[in-house]
Amino acid sequence: MSKKVAVLVRDRQSEALRMAVGITLLDDQIDVYVLDRKVEETEENMLNLETMGDMGMNVYTNCKDNESLQYLTTEEIAERLLQYDHIIPY
Repeated sequence: MSKKVAVLVRDRQSEALRMAVGITLLDDQIDVYVLDRKVEETEENMLNLETMGDMGMNVYTNCKDNESLQYLTTEEIAERLLQYDHIIPY
């Protein structure tokens, strides 16, 4: 049975984004939440975000500086997190 997994990205952005792409191999629904800061524009981060887009993954943020990601308020994110089977904080 497929699980819903949320990955919360904060301090270790490149590691969290890489891991979020990697766990898609489990065939679960993976949603990514970039919290409180802009995504560092490294080659690795940009490649991972592009891969997530190609895979149809949902990537949300509460930071308006992340213009290419879907913006949600912190309160909206908190409500959504109640729907997940697993939440992985980074």
